[in-house]
Amino acid sequence: MKMLRLPPTWKNQRVAELVAKFDAGVSVNGGDRPATGSECGVLKISAVTEGRFRPEENKVISGTERGRANLNPKKSRLIMSRANTPDLVGASAYIDRDYPNLFLSDKLWQFEPHEEGVFSMRWLGYVLGSPTYRKSMGEVATGSSQSMKNISQESVLQMELPVPPLGEQQHIAQVLGTWDAAIEKTERLITAKENYLKAIEHQLLTARKRLNGFSNNWESLRADKIFDSASHKGFGSEPLLSVTQDRGVIPRDMLTGRVTMPSGETTSFKLVEPGNFVISLRSFQGGLEHSDYRGLVSPAYTVLRATREIDERFFRHYFRSADFIKRLSVAVIGIRDGKQVSFQDFCSIKIPFPTVAEQQAIATMLDEGEREIALLHNQVAAFKKQKRGLMQKLLTGQWRVKIAEAEVG
Repeated sequence: MKMLRLPPTWKNQRVAELVAKFDAGVSVNGGDRPATGSECGVLKISAVTEGRFRPEENKVISGTERGRANLNPKKSRLIMSRANTPDLVGASAYIDRDYPNLFLSDKLWQFEPHEEGVFSMRWLGYVLGSPTYRKSMGEVATGSSQSMKNISQESVLQMELPVPPLGEQQHIAQVLGTWDAAIEKTERLITAKENYLKAIEHQLLTARKRLNGFSNNWESLRADKIFDSASHKGFGSEPLLSVTQDRGVIPRDMLTGRVTMPSGETTSFKLVEPGNFVISLRSFQGGLEHSDYRGLVSPAYTVLRATREIDERFFRHYFRSADFIKRLSVAVIGIRDGKQVSFQDFCSIKIPFPTVAEQQAIATMLDEGEREIALLHNQVAAFKKQKRGLMQKLLTGQWRVKIAEAEVG
C-alpha cells in the first residue's frame, strides 16, 4: 500500500514506531466445544481470520490447564495470528472490550503500543487487514508446509505504513467501521433466517405444520411407488456432469472451466435429464442431488426419475432434509465409505406424499425463503466489495475524510 506521494500531513512509518511489542499466549489443552458461562476458553486462530474478532471461536480449557493460560484479550488492542495457511497467516482483529474468561493461544499475538493515545489501534487493524498488507504477510511467511506458515515479529515490525494524523486515523476507522457494522448486522440476519427456514422446512416437509387451504391427510408411499431407476445408457455425444453436494448435479465445465465431453467408452454411462435425482456415494450423509441439466454420469450413480406427477422442487427440498437423511441412513445401516447406496436401499424407504397442489405450495414457500437468503448473501458480498474499495482509497490518502468542520486535503 505504499504511495509515491503522500498527503502533506502523512508520513511513512514502520510498525515498530507504533507498536512496542507483541505479547504471545501459551499452548494449553482445550476441549472440543466453546466455553460457556463462567468457564474459561483458549482462542483459536479462527477467532481473527475474518478481520473481526469472534470470541465464540474458542475451546474450553481443561482442568489444571487453566493455571497456565495467562494473556486475556484486552480492550483497544489488536490480535494477530502468527501461524496459519499462506492466505490467512497474519490475519488480525481489533478487540472492542476486555474478555477476562478468554485467553490467547501460542499462535496469537496481542499488540502493545509504545504509548496510549498516540495512534488508533483500530485504524492499524484496517491497514494490516487490507489486501496489500495481507498479501505482504503471505510473502514474508516462512515454513515448508503449504498448510501452515509462520511470520516473525520482526517481519511485521519492519513493515512500512502510510500514517495519517491521529484524528484522521480515527475518522477513517469510524467510516470503515460503519461498513463492518452493516456486514455484521446482515450476517446475523442471514443466520436468523437460515435457522427459521430450517425449522419451518422440517415442519412443512413432515406435515407437522400445514399450509392454509390444505386439509387432506398425506399419503406415505414406498419410494419405488414414486420413482424408478433411469437406466438409459450409451449416449456418447452428451456432455459429462458432476455430482456435487453443495451445488447438486452440474455440468463438469462449471468446475473445469471448459466443456467436457467423454473421451473414452461411455456405453455404460447413465443419462441424466432435467428433473432427475441422483443417488451418490454420500447420499446417506447429505441427501439426493437434483439436476437441471442433461448429460452423462458415471455408472456408479443411480439416476431416479418420477413415475407419477410430482413437483420436483418439493422433493429437491425433501431429499436434502434431516427427515429423509435419517430415513436413508436407517435403510443403509452398515454402509461405510467406499460402498454405494443402492436403488433397493432407496426403494425400502417410505416417503410422505402430499397432493401435488400442496407440494407446489410448500416448494414455493421454501424457494422464496432461499431466494431471500441468497439476496442477503449478495448484499453482504456487495458491502465487502465496497469496503475493500474504501480501504484502498482511504488508507492511502487518495480520498480524505472530514475532520471537524474542515475537509482535509
